[in-house]
Formats: sequence, structure tokens, C-alpha cells
Amino acid sequence: MATSAPRVMVLPLPAQGHLTPLMELSHRLVDHGLEVTFVCTEPVLDALRQTTVDNDGIQLVSIPDGLADGDDRRDLGKVMDALSRCVPGYVEELIRTTKVKWLVADTNMGCLCFEVGKKLGVRVASFFPASAACLGTLFRVPQLIEDGFFDEMGFPKRRGAFELAPRMPPIYTSHMVWSVEGGADVQHAAFQLVCRNNEASSLAEVVVCNSFLEAEATAFELFPNILPIGPLFADRRKPVGQFLPEDTRCLGWLDAQSDNSVVYVAFGTSTVFDPRQFKELAEGLELTGRPFLWVVRPDFTSGAGVSNKAWFDEFETRVAGKGLVVSWCSQQQVLAHRAVACFVSHCGWNSTMEGVRNGVPFLCWSGLKVDQYSNRSYVCDIWRTGLAVWPGGEDGVVTKEEVRARLEQVIGDHGIAERARMLADAARMSIGEGGSSYENFNRFISLLME
Repeated sequence: MATSAPRVMVLPLPAQGHLTPLMELSHRLVDHGLEVTFVCTEPVLDALRQTTVDNDGIQLVSIPDGLADGDDRRDLGKVMDALSRCVPGYVEELIRTTKVKWLVADTNMGCLCFEVGKKLGVRVASFFPASAACLGTLFRVPQLIEDGFFDEMGFPKRRGAFELAPRMPPIYTSHMVWSVEGGADVQHAAFQLVCRNNEASSLAEVVVCNSFLEAEATAFELFPNILPIGPLFADRRKPVGQFLPEDTRCLGWLDAQSDNSVVYVAFGTSTVFDPRQFKELAEGLELTGRPFLWVVRPDFTSGAGVSNKAWFDEFETRVAGKGLVVSWCSQQQVLAHRAVACFVSHCGWNSTMEGVRNGVPFLCWSGLKVDQYSNRSYVCDIWRTGLAVWPGGEDGVVTKEEVRARLEQVIGDHGIAERARMLADAARMSIGEGGSSYENFNRFISLLME
């Protein structure tokens, strides 16, 4: 009598940058014969229903997020407070009814679900969607407090940057994962969440992350218990959980462009520009005279919507034929396209890994947050596969002249292009048969199949 495949419950933090890599991982698990129940909050499932037709064998299940309809779901403190009230009870109920064998959860949700899983006899795996350097730094928080970098509340006692080891991104005491907007109380709550997640990680049998050995060799030496299984990606026919509908015009438009000619500009799902910075970026792209593909979400600028600005309509008219503005796109397909020469990015880890895997040079934006500082350091200082723009004055605005100059510099630098190609080769080798990520992933699958 044949036995059914083991069922795995996958639980991401309800944010695009966390959902996508866990959806990519889920597709890989299904490909290897596992059954997956993918748990997302109700607003996330509503968004996915608008953009996803077929989930390719992944069972989508929703739970409430504990917030009211009018609540701001970008307020991290409010979101995590609501999730902490909702998630444990609903996860327990789902585990009891779906008979899962393993819980594969976002490390950032660990304190909300790992203990529940262990209590019910479910085995636990922790997945970190960002870099090993970032996770390793979080694991070192108790030591950093003891060494006098932070107080017991998570606030800096020393200013400036320090490093855990050579060829690791520097750590800025004022730019930690918990250094979020909202004041001291919100930052302290975020710090407590980090500490609770650290404690919960001890309940996981394995910790995996979306990275690869050659990209972060020093981090994996320092933290050998973190297993790299990336860069993760899904077959282009498989949905990866996009919140916004993709504008597929851009792929045909790219087909009509010359090789290595297009500047691709995208800042993820949460970056917001003030109107002046938005205008400087637009005019900087125009000044280059190069073809560009620019992702402008409906909520990309603060204040009035972009579509209501007469100057932006005029801008689009001026650059018609040379530049294309879309509200969202399939970034993985865009970055894999032969026409793309450079990626102007906010340095989110998913974007960083997608650019790396495709050998695309970066122009890293300023005004970063959370782990984006260390990601920029990897790109500009350690891998040396890109450059960064810098604000021109006290107001913190990156000027159009800076945009143009830096784009020309990064696109014209053959050393950057060659290093980007070499890193892409290393990424492909790591996930190819016999590569480090390939072997780690197979060990992970074997564990889930036990």
C-alpha cells in the first residue's frame, strides 16, 4: 500500500520580500514530492487571488492578521502586535486539522509558531529570507550587548560601524534590523521581537537561508549552522506570490532593445520617495539618453499620486519610445533578459540575489533600511559588482546629475561587469548538480522526508 507524501506547512511573514522566497521554496518542495500547505494572512490571500491563477500544487490557506480594515499594514509594530495575538492559536488549529509533519517557517515568525509546533509533535525548520551575515549578526546580539555596543533595550551605546570579521559587511549600531521608524517604544518592541526569535530558533532542527557559499564565505565560516540553499528561484511559469499584477508589456519591449542597453529601476514593495526625489530620479534617467524600464507602484511617492502630476505625464510623453514605466513586472524575467545592463535597486535581499544570479551590475540607492545597508556593502565593497549613489546636499536628495554620472560609471566599468559575471557563474554552480547549495538542499529534502 502506497504511503502519501509528507505534508509541510510553510509560514512566511506577511510581506512581499518574505513571501516570495518561501513561495519559491514551496515550489521546490512540491517538485521533490512533498505536499505543501502555504499559510498566509487573509489580506495577503486576497492580493494573491488577484494576481495568481494556478498555485501549481501548493495549497493556500489563510488566517486573520488581527488588524482592522483601516489599520496601516506598513506599521511594523502594529502588525507584529496583532500577529502575536492571532498566529499561535490559528497555527495550532491548522496543525491539528492538516496533519503536517514539518513546520517550515520564516525565522521572523519563529517566536509565534515554533513552540506551538514542537508542543504538537511537529518538527520545525527555520528559513531566513535575507543574508547569512544579517542572521548571524542577530544571533550575536547577546554578545554585542555584553561587549557594550547596545544596552539591554537594544539602543546603541557606541556610534559608528564595526565588523564581525574581514569580508563581512560592517554593522552600523544605528541601522540594525530593529532600528525601525516609529519612536523608541516601537524600536524596543522590534528589539524584543528579535530576541524572542533568537530564543525560538533553538527549537528548529535546521536553519536554512536564501544565499550561497561563495557569496558569503566568511559568514558561513562564522555561522556553520546556517545552511545556504540559494539563490532560490522558480520556473517562470510558476507563481511566486506577487501582491501586484504584472505588466507584461515590458518583456516585449525588452525584446526590441539592444543587448546590455537597458537601465532597470525598481525599489521593491515598500520604498516611498518624496515628490522632489522622484522628480530628480526621473530626470536623471532621462539625462542618460539610455533606454530604461522603471517600476513605479501606485503608492511609490508620498502625497498625491503619481498619475495626478502633470509633470509626470509630460515626462512620460518626452521619453516615450526610450523609456517604459510600469506599475509592476516579473523582476526575475526582466533581470534574466539579455537587454538589461544595470539594476538600480534599493538592495533588498531578494532583488540582490536575483541580480547576482543573472550577472547584472548594480547601482545601489541611498536611504536604505534594515538589512539593505549590509547588502549594499556586499555589492559595492566586497563583491564589487556595483556602485552607490549619494545625496548631494543636506536635504538628502540624490540629484539628477548624480543619477546620470553614476549610471554611466557603473555601465562603463568593465571590471564591475566581469566580477558580476563571475559571481553569477558561482551562483549557478552552487545550485547545479554537486554544488554546495544543491547538496545542502538535498540534505534538507531528506530531512523533511524522514
